[in-house]
Amino acid sequence: IKLYNTLINSLSHELKTPIATIIGASDNLLSTEQKLSDDDKNKLAREISIASFRLNQQVENLLNMSRLDTGIIQLRTNWCDINELILNVTNQVADRTHKPIMYDEDTNLPLVLTDDGILSQILLNLITNAVVHTYDDASVSIHVKIESEKSLTMSITDTGLGLPIDGLPKLFDKFYRVPNSVKGGTGLGLSIVKGYITALKGTINVKQNIPQGLIFELSIPVEVSYVNMLKNE
Repeated sequence: IKLYNTLINSLSHELKTPIATIIGASDNLLSTEQKLSDDDKNKLAREISIASFRLNQQVENLLNMSRLDTGIIQLRTNWCDINELILNVTNQVADRTHKPIMYDEDTNLPLVLTDDGILSQILLNLITNAVVHTYDDASVSIHVKIESEKSLTMSITDTGLGLPIDGLPKLFDKFYRVPNSVKGGTGLGLSIVKGYITALKGTINVKQNIPQGLIFELSIPVEVSYVNMLKNE
């Protein structure tokens, strides 16, 4: 009952707010009573895009948590380009924030055999979490490497608010939200990350980034291939 009440209270805000934004901006765009400049139209269209992305994220989180709770996750592995995967995810988030998201593409990385859909969702949740829970002038950086040709390791580092050491283990708990953090959020994003990492038989840890911020480190077992892709030949 406690979990149910927590979820309903969170969703009453997290779903209602973006829906209201979409309805309001759409009505303004469709209104024939006022003449909107191209700049105003672009602003309204951007509001709809941001709200739609937020709404989609919340629905995805709910669906993903349901799949994890019922244990019906089925891995679909294929060979993927990690650079391309990361850039696709960072572009999704970068379109909706002014905070810099830094990733130096490593053209020497091999192809890896993993579930790219799940890995993309892991990165999307981690990067979105870092963007939302940081100062306006904070930055996010991503680092990747292959360990002993058997595991893929990534770190997502931010220069934001950080968290006391005793609060770090709670970050992956379902419905946990950092005290005094920004309003909103269902507290499911990092819990889903943990569940997906477990499904991939990997590990994830979080530590303080000195002098401020957090570092999420994850490791996933993978197969690697150094066969060049046609586009790089």
